[in-house]
Amino acid sequence: MQAFIGQKLLQTQAFLTDGTRIPVTKINVPHLPVVAIKTKNKDGYRALQVGWGQRKHPNKAIVGHIRGAKLEKAPRFLREIRLADADSAASIEVGSYIKVADILKPGDMVDVVGISKGKGYAGVVKRHHFKGGPRTHGQSDRERAPGSIGQTTTPGRVYKGKRMSGRMGQDRVTIKNLEVVDVTEGEVLVKGVVPGVRGSLVMIEKVGEKKKFAPLYKEKVEEEEKDAGK
Repeated sequence: MQAFIGQKLLQTQAFLTDGTRIPVTKINVPHLPVVAIKTKNKDGYRALQVGWGQRKHPNKAIVGHIRGAKLEKAPRFLREIRLADADSAASIEVGSYIKVADILKPGDMVDVVGISKGKGYAGVVKRHHFKGGPRTHGQSDRERAPGSIGQTTTPGRVYKGKRMSGRMGQDRVTIKNLEVVDVTEGEVLVKGVVPGVRGSLVMIEKVGEKKKFAPLYKEKVEEEEKDAGK
């Protein structure tokens, strides 16, 4: 298994051991309960169905679906993590929990998939980076206009996929080749930005390892606490 489900918390900064300051995104990654196991013989593909969060008012369908996992509370979201043919699911059982430390470690390269922020209705200048029309020579209201959207009688229609104004954002976005700088109990630090708003779910997919990895600088908090206790 080469992926994990997390929740975007916030974006901040961190320092490496060589003094470099980098932007990082904190992702909440608690232990995920395994709700169901998809097999190739029965479902046509291999995957793990995991739960996230807690649902306040679960319906009978959800209660019946998670009965085999023996969870105390129904999860708010259900997501599937694909398993490669080389992955062994023999040690994974329904009702067990998956830890992020078993999948990710500092120095891994990951792709993060999430839903981008919704911008609402936007024009072509903001949505597609159009230049706009001329601002002089008799033009008074063409500065942010799209211009021509097609021909006349032939073809007599607007082609599909024509870039025009419309709803912007709220799309599935993948940010590739982000570096994992730190993995702790329930939290992952990823270098760079992650799509989505705070609190949104993201999929972290491992794609490889970085050849040259600079570890994160950590202050000796434990020693300071011991000295303060003395």
